[in-house]
Parts: sequence; structure tokens; C-alpha cells
Amino acid sequence: MLAAALWALDQGVFIARRGGSAAGLEILFANKVFGAITGHAAAGLVGRRHGFLHGEKTDVEKIMRWQKNARPGQTFMGEGYLQRQNGTVIYAAWNYSVIPAPSGRSVLVVANYRDITEKRRLQEALVQLVHAQRLDAVGRLAGGVAHDFNNLLSVINGYSQILAADLGDRPQALKGIEVIQRAGQKAATLTRQLLAFGRREPLKARVIDLNEFLRNNSEILARLLGNAGRLELALAPVLRPVRANPAQFQQVLLNLILNARDALRQNGCVTIRTARRKIRSGLNRRATDAPPGHYACVSVTDNGIGMDEATQQQLFEPFFTTKPEGEGSGLGLSLVYGVVQRSGGFITVKSEIGVGSTFEILLPETDEAVSAPERVTPIEALPSTQGHEKVLLVEEDDVVRKMVAGILTADGYRVIAVKTAAAALREARSRPKPTQLLIAGLTGEGLKLARTLQAAEPELRVLGTTPRENAAAPSWLKASRRAYLPKPYALSELLKAARQLLDA
Repeated sequence: MLAAALWALDQGVFIARRGGSAAGLEILFANKVFGAITGHAAAGLVGRRHGFLHGEKTDVEKIMRWQKNARPGQTFMGEGYLQRQNGTVIYAAWNYSVIPAPSGRSVLVVANYRDITEKRRLQEALVQLVHAQRLDAVGRLAGGVAHDFNNLLSVINGYSQILAADLGDRPQALKGIEVIQRAGQKAATLTRQLLAFGRREPLKARVIDLNEFLRNNSEILARLLGNAGRLELALAPVLRPVRANPAQFQQVLLNLILNARDALRQNGCVTIRTARRKIRSGLNRRATDAPPGHYACVSVTDNGIGMDEATQQQLFEPFFTTKPEGEGSGLGLSLVYGVVQRSGGFITVKSEIGVGSTFEILLPETDEAVSAPERVTPIEALPSTQGHEKVLLVEEDDVVRKMVAGILTADGYRVIAVKTAAAALREARSRPKPTQLLIAGLTGEGLKLARTLQAAEPELRVLGTTPRENAAAPSWLKASRRAYLPKPYALSELLKAARQLLDA
């Protein structure tokens, strides 16, 4: 009678004998629904220990501890992952109760299981959506701040070059120029972090060998640790290439090593490991997990002080930092998160107070050949191009506009410098001679201006000051008549780009 009632329930149920071992409770009866949930025949579960169904050993340990001293009327509830017979994973909720005995100690336990996989996925998707919206909002703010920073950097870098050329015979003055340049470089680093997080910096991915990349950077990473601890590499003997931006991925490693250094105690150790990882279907349990596929894994592990759960939840949020005021911007791990995501990868963190932390990065493998090393271009002095053409400059920042117009004029160009696209169009129409070069951002009104001028002046050249990836491709303008020079740019680069366009 009891068996028939349990068999007819629409939830998974099994009855087990109390006691047992670390492998779990011995199943005496299981209904058809429980068999359907786990993918096993109900009769085939009888006599087996239930622990093999659970994906996490800790879930079984909690159940076994509870049942030792449980009394009738007491229940134990929990939820976690179950491993189905076909290898897939589901998320289930369960509750356990002791079956009262007419006399003496109860010897049986009844367990009720419900498959809540879809509910869990919806909850995770909602949490991820809220998190993504928050990050997107802050990313937009960061991108806007970075835009203003780029204007400031253009001024710093540009006038540094101008002053260096004018003060070449005054060594003491040149030292002051070097201080300005170093400040500009530090600001450029912060801007790259903001742009990378705001996803407004072009990725410029290359195919890299992670093992070789780590070997080449191991010296600088070890130097960052200093006396705080030692760096160890544990690289996989075979690793497939991945697509990433080498400079941005170096920033990822630098930030992770710096965070590890700050967490280390005496005689600390940071280990960087690589490995190949295959994620099979069904093992991506959460909505935020990496989808099935082949990945190269890079992990950074320290044996430092570790982090609590609350800190781990906020770790990748911009401007969140556990460091004292003035010692951290809170952008380092946001940069890491942004770069990894834009590289098509995934990053997770596991940490325990007093044990340490592990950051694990998964990047999709590729069959492409490793890219050749990039050539480093040295900083050049201001060239003399002896221009004479008419140039229309559109720049909203007053200081940048004045600086760029000044250097172009000094080089011989006839410059009309305005703040907006509307003002540029008025100037172009009011002057008889055609504009030969337009320097402007190729988005929104700037793009409309370029098209309007090109329709009237077919020989127009256009130099865009927005990144190529962020600008709309003007198919109506020949490739030889357009170029891109995103901010912050050096004045030497501007003069060369203008001359090359006009000579094309």
C-alpha cells in the first residue's frame, strides 16, 4: 500500500536504511519518478549507496552527519548537483525525514527529490543579467572618463614633443620634459584599463603560445613579487594556441600577480599553471560557466590570506578594492575581467580564508598558427613634412584643437580648426578653395560631415581620430583616401599620417 502510494507521486522518492558509510545511505526502494530524474531504472537503484548520484561529496557528508542523530519530525533540506546515468548534470532540491518506528529507534529514512534545473538557470540568468547591466553602466561611465583622459594625454604628449624639440640644447629643461612624459605614460596605463573594461579599446587579437608567453614574462612577473615570495611555473607539456591581445593579456597577468603579492604572508609562493581543459556537454552547470569545447587554462594560485565569500562576489566590480584608501584604484581586476571576456574566455576565482586564492582563466583553443612577434616602433622626433594643403580640423576639446592646429600650421598647412561638425560644414561652404584633408572623429555627425564633403570634393582625404573598430566603415570613400589615428596620438604620428594620406 505504501509502496503503491510512493510509486504514484509526481516527485522523486526513495527509502533508505539509516547508517551506512561515506558512500551514502543504502537504497531500499525508489519510485519511478526518482529513476526518471537520475536516468536510472528504479529497480536498479535498490541496494546501492545513494552517494554516487551526488556531484559534490560535501552534500553526501552533510546528509550522513544529519541522519546519525535525527529524530522523527526533524527534516534536512538542501540542494545541489546530481549526476545522471548519461553523464549530464541536473540541479535538484531535496529533503530528508526519518520514518517513525512503532517502538525503538527509527531505522529508515525517506528522501524526496525535485528537479529544479530550469528554475536554477532562470535565477542565475537573472542574476547575470543584473550584473551585466551594472557592469555595462559602469563601463559606459569608464569609457566616457577615458575619452576625456585621452584628450588630456594628447595635450601632455603633444606639447612634450614640441617642448623637447624647442629645448634640445637645454639638458636641465629636458629632464622636466621627461617627468611630464612619465606622467603621461602612467595616465595612459589607467586609460587603457578604463577602455578595456568599458570595451571601447580595440582588441587587436593575435594567436599566441601561452607557454612561451609566460616564459617570456616570467622575469618581470617574478620581479613584481620582489621579496614577498617566489614565482613558480608549472606549464603543460602540450598546449594549443589561443587568440588574445599580448599587451592586454600581459596586463591581466600583472594585475593577478600584484593582487597575489599583496595577499602573501612570509615565505609565500605564487604558482602559474597551464593545462588543456575539455568541457563536455552537461558539465557547464551554471549559466555563467564556459560552454562545451576545448580550452587552454591558465591559473594563478597563491598561498596567501584568502578571501571570504562576500569579497569574491564583488571582486570583478569596478572601483571595488579591499586595499586602504589611496593604495588601489579598484580597476585592476575589472580590467582582467574585461580582457578575458573580450577574448572569448571565462575567469573564475576560488578562495579560502587562511589557505589562499586561485584565479582560473579559460581561453578557447585555436588551430591557427602562432603570430609572428610584433615590431616595436621607437618614439620619433617631430618630422618636417613641409605641407601646404588645406586642412579642416574638427576637435571638440579646445586645448587639443589649438595644439594640433598649431603643429599643422607650423609645418606649412593651411588649417581651419573648429569645434563641431556643423561649424566645419559652414566653414567649408564659405571658402572657395576645396578642403583636401579632413581630420575628425568618424562617428555620428563626424561621419555625416565626411560624406557631405566627399560628395562635393571627390579628392578629399579623411583622417579619423576614432579607433577603426569603433568607426563606421565609409564604403563610399576609397581605402587609400582614409586612415585612422585614435587618441592619444603623438604629433609625429599625426604629421606622418597626414602626409601619407595626401601623397597617396
